Amino acid sequence: MTAFPRHEILPGALPAPPSSWILSEPYAGLMAQAQGLAHAAALVPEARILTAPAPWRFVTARIWPAPLAIVGKAISGPVPDIVIGCGGVGAVVAAALRRRHGISAVQIQHPRMDPRRFDVVLVSTHDDLTGPNVIVTRTALHGASPARLAQAAALWRPALTHLPRPLVAVLVGGANGRFQFGAPDAAALGAQLAALAASGAGIALTPSRRTSPAAHAALARALGPAQAAGQAYFWDGTGDNPYFGLLALADVIIATEDSVSMMSEAAATTAPLLIARLPGHSRRIRGFSEGLIAAGRARNFIGRLETWPVTPIDDTEAAAFELRRRLGY
Repeated sequence: MTAFPRHEILPGALPAPPSSWILSEPYAGLMAQAQGLAHAAALVPEARILTAPAPWRFVTARIWPAPLAIVGKAISGPVPDIVIGCGGVGAVVAAALRRRHGISAVQIQHPRMDPRRFDVVLVSTHDDLTGPNVIVTRTALHGASPARLAQAAALWRPALTHLPRPLVAVLVGGANGRFQFGAPDAAALGAQLAALAASGAGIALTPSRRTSPAAHAALARALGPAQAAGQAYFWDGTGDNPYFGLLALADVIIATEDSVSMMSEAAATTAPLLIARLPGHSRRIRGFSEGLIAAGRARNFIGRLETWPVTPIDDTEAAAFELRRRLGY
């Protein structure tokens, strides 16, 4: 992985930003990427959540005959200066808006169509896409900036200060069509985490929206004794999610391999990243995680803690600077 130059946007040094929309299906990972880019690029976008009625929600968006009509009310009202699409449906709608209204269209992730239909396309290395209007980053875009992590550390430190050190943050995803994470997989991971707690580590775990109830319950059972002993913290889904606090305060991070976004956010911190492998396979996701390992930023989690010197990997700010330069604002 080659380094991406860093830049800084000075507050107050620029005029009011152009109007903008984020176009995405209702998936947290997609929204996090678009919001992270928008914030770094000094945009204040409206989130336009894209859903399609039957039968179109069962058909790949690339062959929709009239995408703007299909998403309907989600794109009602005056069009903005810039649209940021993320994911497949976002790409189709962003390209259609650009074609109809002549506005600037930005796409995050491989659009699975001609990239020339966008002003700028932002992809990570595992997307295998290059071109004159393509910006390539080493990881997925995200909002885990140093400022946000510092704020989260201050907010969550009191709630986690009772846990032993080293503090191990565990970011758990779920099944996604390529990887599985059922109750047996969760129980196996939970047993490994309980063993780490028994050895003296503190465990702080947050599940995601994709963590199934059965997997959630299996993890809770495995960590129950450690939690009762004050050696573990398990977010139960109520109240604010401690996700960014865990990223900010961790000495070591364990993340399941199903989510490029989680691994990317973990890679932006100063903590070593251990990747918990899951049943299943994705060439793109496996290629991404292997790239982190080859760069020395991550290692496979094999049931034991490992620490080594790491340098954060975060190209979001630099990509946002380049986006602004290309769009001319």
